[in-house]
Amino acid sequence: MRPIIKEANQINENYTAERCFVGENYSEKAISIARARVKPGVTTVPHHLKGVEEIYLITHGKGKVTIAGLKPTEVNVGDVVIIPPETSQSITNIGETDLVFYCICTPRFTADCYVSEG
Repeated sequence: MRPIIKEANQINENYTAERCFVGENYSEKAISIARARVKPGVTTVPHHLKGVEEIYLITHGKGKVTIAGLKPTEVNVGDVVIIPPETSQSITNIGETDLVFYCICTPRFTADCYVSEG
């Protein structure tokens, strides 16, 4: 591995079938980091990741996360959400501005691990 600095303005954001915008910051075999953005009033499509743990780090806005086995919980800036592999998840933007969070996946996220439940 070599040192890398990837500026936020270098990230290409794409709208996904999950109903949010995602831009990948970094990806290698052991980990991937992507920034997700959800518009006010939008709930992402329920889904789970096969064989991949996902961690959300909330950086802007206010949301309500729904994770199998837990009651729906409000999340705010600085909160961390840990989602084990094969665990159903979705998040709703309950604020008036965009909800922005980083998705940290280990091992890295690939399209093959994503399973839509919607």
